[in-house]
Amino acid sequence: MNTPKGKLIAVGGNEDKGSYPNPKSKKKYYLDFFELGILKRFLKEIPAKKPHIEVVTTASMIPEEVGERYMSAFGILGIENVQLMHIRTEEDALNPEYIKRVRECDGIMFSGGDQSRITRMFLDTEILEILKQRYQNEDFIIAGTSAGAMAMSKEMIKGGSATESLLKGAIKMGRGLHFLDGVIIDTHFVIRGRFGRLMEAVVTHPKTIGVGLGEDTGVLITEGHMIETIGSNLVVIVDGHEVKYTNIRDVEPGRPVAIDHMVMHVLAKGNLFDMNARIFYQNEEAYHYAQLQELNR
Repeated sequence: MNTPKGKLIAVGGNEDKGSYPNPKSKKKYYLDFFELGILKRFLKEIPAKKPHIEVVTTASMIPEEVGERYMSAFGILGIENVQLMHIRTEEDALNPEYIKRVRECDGIMFSGGDQSRITRMFLDTEILEILKQRYQNEDFIIAGTSAGAMAMSKEMIKGGSATESLLKGAIKMGRGLHFLDGVIIDTHFVIRGRFGRLMEAVVTHPKTIGVGLGEDTGVLITEGHMIETIGSNLVVIVDGHEVKYTNIRDVEPGRPVAIDHMVMHVLAKGNLFDMNARIFYQNEEAYHYAQLQELNR
């Protein structure tokens, strides 16, 4: 792929969209989701002062409820032009009104749920082609939480037990929306212990970067390869480029997978990672300093 002008925001799930204070409760409520900058950052990256946002609830089995949560969250942030796309069937994805809105919006967000529903509805559609063209050629933002994040890559994790991972065949892979190449994203990563699942996915696809997103955490991806961590938790990078040995091709299904020299990085808020160069940076200043040093060589 050529260097895209657009940006992606992938969120790990369970994000706190804000809680209204309950006068009957002594518990103190925080709008951590806003304060820590995920939705706020999504809006910040959009050039328009009064952006038109579309929320796609396709992945969810409770689209109306999920849609209302997003409407409320964006409303608290002062965004009035938010519309919902409850695309439930392949026919819905061909609706001219939805196609028009995808052409005209300033940013789009895919909700959580089942990532296979997203790919089933949107693969090989005009909507997906418009999104790819806008991401490639415009300052356009595509965000996704949980399933919406996992669907961003070319190779997508469809499912699989975390407890049985690294037993060959424990995970199921499928075709994603292909905004990213050479990357596999997993979500709810820390609480659900999906380290082994992502490692198996990466070692099954040589020369791949795995991105494991913790809850209430996201990554901003610019130029198709620069990751910046946003949110309150951790991002785990699993780099499969330097694997020296694995038996993944030879071992029988259900048997343990051996891996030699899998490289891992753990990113907290503000850390950066260059997926092309496969280099960790403490912060944006460190990245720019490294770039300057490179130019002066």
